[in-house]
Amino acid sequence: MSGVVATSAQASVKSRTPIRVMVADDSAVIRGIVSRWVDADKDMVTVASAVNGQDAIERASIAKPDVIVLDIEMPIMDGITALPLLLKACPGAKIIMASTLTRRNAVISLTALSLGATDYVPKPTSLGGGAAAEEFRRELMSRIVAIGRKPTAPGKMSNQGVGAAAKGGVFTLRNASLIPPQILVIGASTGGPQALGQVMNAIAPQLNVPVLITQHMPATFTAILAESLARNSGLRCVEGASRMKLEPGCVYVAPGDFHMTIKGKGGPIELSQSAPENFCRPSVDPMFRSVAAAYGPSVLAVVLTGMGADGRDGARAIADGRGTVLAQDEATSVVWGMPAAVVQAGLASAVLPLTAVGQEIRRYLGLKPR
Repeated sequence: MSGVVATSAQASVKSRTPIRVMVADDSAVIRGIVSRWVDADKDMVTVASAVNGQDAIERASIAKPDVIVLDIEMPIMDGITALPLLLKACPGAKIIMASTLTRRNAVISLTALSLGATDYVPKPTSLGGGAAAEEFRRELMSRIVAIGRKPTAPGKMSNQGVGAAAKGGVFTLRNASLIPPQILVIGASTGGPQALGQVMNAIAPQLNVPVLITQHMPATFTAILAESLARNSGLRCVEGASRMKLEPGCVYVAPGDFHMTIKGKGGPIELSQSAPENFCRPSVDPMFRSVAAAYGPSVLAVVLTGMGADGRDGARAIADGRGTVLAQDEATSVVWGMPAAVVQAGLASAVLPLTAVGQEIRRYLGLKPR
């Protein structure tokens, strides 16, 4: 049955006080460059810098930053060792891991997320200029803003009439499809690896449909994400590859730097390096659109935590095809950007806390409840 959901407006309201940032990196050059980027933005300020993990713990306990940019490889104490101690010394801080893009550092970064880090940003080997340095600056600054903002008010469910939507606080929920899902598709960004882990664990081992996942991640990271999901859930999880056919119970993760779509029901998977959408490649929208075209009302889509609006237009294609779209709620999202865009567009059939997402998927798929 259709309903409405009320949400806070924090996505569009900026904090009146600057976000307090600490930079922990053994390179004086990187500390200086990142601090200058931060201080050049009126919405943030550098409150401390540290040369290693031990130094970071001492300084964080005094400076009380909102966001800590933490290098992985540092002398005396590295970032992964310092992480739990930083969270203890400064419980309210959000930590962004920053490391050069190697397989080892990608594994460590994903481990850091499981230990309490909020996000990660691949760091180029040089910040002397060029496209790689500018990409790093853009990604880092956007993440600091996204995770450093404090919510102005918690979201809440409401039974008010749809007419209240004009005030920006209440949004229509769509009826769910009456057709059993034949495919599950999931889009996520900031906070996604942890959320995906919870969802996959909740639907294993009885999963009976193919699953396509687009998580905003660079190459190398996506392969490790697939391995991690497989190891922790017991499901078969692989990076998607061109010409792969879809198999029930198998999870396909879009590889970094490629859009992943399907050509028809059951596949095959197609990979493309066409232009980024929503500044992303892989992007959720192309995957959602292709699945909507192939499966129509038998699509079950989930939009998890992430900044930006990627997934909204693809979710519209799924909803217009009478499929079902679920969105993670504000309270459990690291960044309520992507799910908010879907909810505010009136495309979601339910808005759920992360702990309920997996159980709702099980219900739609007809799996035994846990």
